[in-house]
Amino acid sequence: MARAYLSLGSNLEPYRYLPVALDELRARFGALDVSPAYRSKAVGFDGPDFVNLAVALETDLEPQALNDWLHALEDRHGRRRDQPRYASRTLDVDIVLYDDRVIDGPGHLQIPRKELKYAFVLKPLADIAPDLRHPRDGRTMAAMWAAFPHEREPLEVVSLETPADMT
Repeated sequence: MARAYLSLGSNLEPYRYLPVALDELRARFGALDVSPAYRSKAVGFDGPDFVNLAVALETDLEPQALNDWLHALEDRHGRRRDQPRYASRTLDVDIVLYDDRVIDGPGHLQIPRKELKYAFVLKPLADIAPDLRHPRDGRTMAAMWAAFPHEREPLEVVSLETPADMT
């Protein structure tokens, strides 16, 4: 079994789609380590705020098979692939890290994910795996977060229960 670390995000009905995605991940993979959820501004385009979190799980799937399974999960919940890369979405699930593997293959599967440079990916991952080391430079997630310029990308901890001002 391998240990995979995922980033989940949504800015279209996140309080609907993220809990359902967590339920499906639990049904397929069993127990999950789940970070707090964070609200942040959209990066790369104008759109509603995102809610993001990180998940760690044990998997019997190789990285490409896991990536395919996660794409099917996104598709089941209304993810549209005919839109620009930086656009609003119901569900975005990416493999950020997979054991200590480095994959620079063609297409979408890149491990570690380049988005680890953003607060909305790094902070939740540092919450659930502070001692996890980046496979390229050896720094821990906690050290990477400590060095991050927090004021550049503010995050707000939110509950996944639906607030009145954001569905």
